[in-house]
Amino acid sequence: MRNGWHGVRAALSEPNYRNFTIGNVFSLVGSWVQRVALGWLVWELTGSGAWLGAVAFADLFPMVLVTPLAGAMADRSDRLRVTRISQALLMVHAGLLTVLSALGWLSPSLILGLALIGGVITAFNQPFRMALLPGLVERENLISAVAVNSIVFNTARFIGPAIAGLVIAKGNLTLAFVINFGTFAVFSWTLARIRLIALDQVPSISRGLMNSVIEGWRFAVGHVGLGSMLLMLTVVSLCVRPILELMPGYAALFGSDATGFALMTSTTGLGSLVGAIWLSRQADPGALATMALSIGLLMGVALLVAALADHEWLGLLALFALGFGMVVSGIANQTVIQLAVPDHLRGRLLALHSMIFRGAPALGALAIGALSDLTGLRGPLSVGAAVTFAFSGIIYARRKVVLKSLDL
Repeated sequence: MRNGWHGVRAALSEPNYRNFTIGNVFSLVGSWVQRVALGWLVWELTGSGAWLGAVAFADLFPMVLVTPLAGAMADRSDRLRVTRISQALLMVHAGLLTVLSALGWLSPSLILGLALIGGVITAFNQPFRMALLPGLVERENLISAVAVNSIVFNTARFIGPAIAGLVIAKGNLTLAFVINFGTFAVFSWTLARIRLIALDQVPSISRGLMNSVIEGWRFAVGHVGLGSMLLMLTVVSLCVRPILELMPGYAALFGSDATGFALMTSTTGLGSLVGAIWLSRQADPGALATMALSIGLLMGVALLVAALADHEWLGLLALFALGFGMVVSGIANQTVIQLAVPDHLRGRLLALHSMIFRGAPALGALAIGALSDLTGLRGPLSVGAAVTFAFSGIIYARRKVVLKSLDL
């Protein structure tokens, strides 16, 4: 493995990965601009945590239903071609939002429906896009490439909400959707420039898509290391990550306006960016696995502080720590999967990762959002913090057995 920034430079020196990354930067910034703007629009229209949770559920939950089959298809299809098609469909989706917003036709129920459509497309796209990565870089650059992808994602999480805050402050939400449409167009153009010589892809030997899905799940459940890491990711995604989808409601706890809301989202993104940059210098797979197993302890404490904070500055500090912890968990889990699974199972295991990473927050946001309308947001967040801390302690106590089974 190449260490630190040497690996980052090596990964970006490869033309295919460089083209992919350039387009990815633009696309993710646009997606965060749109995501924050939609969340604020739903909050303005309804003032309801339940509605925020419902829209987040519609956007994220299709991962649970669609991604397993998409992952099986990614192990037997042209990953690059399908990625190009799905990104083009997402661009059309952003164009539709732009038109409907300009006409003033967006209502909570229509936003819910469009979020569901976008969620289905993204759920299909995600396994292909993630499984494509090893075909863009040499294996010794894979950890660095995953870290760069996360740096890109979390830079977008920092920049996108800041742009969205300016757009919201000017009262022109249509511009947010225009920006997203344009960035998808850039990504589609860069994807068209990628010319893979060969993808190291061994076709699945199982018959039928459902058999392929079951084969991948059986491998994950039967693997002590991967099974434990995916369980840890499930708890974090279910209990911690929903705060991102419920951020307008969290900002309201402190009486924050649109600018304060964007500041909170950007602060979480800044913590994630710091975590991603820090992890980009970590080249030891065993150390990454250990981080994935232990970072839940930090997030449990940070979420409890966020839930109980009476002052906005303390809430911002907790959000920074949560952003840091979420990206460490996400990068470490994804990297270990990329390194530990055989290529003919890669799409299915990454699909399972995506299903948890997006599907569990959907369930969490729906439950916490609905409860917040009854009890307030602080109580459900506190329960999530306690569950995360307790479960992380149990997993961390078994770390030696888990790390030995991963054999990294």
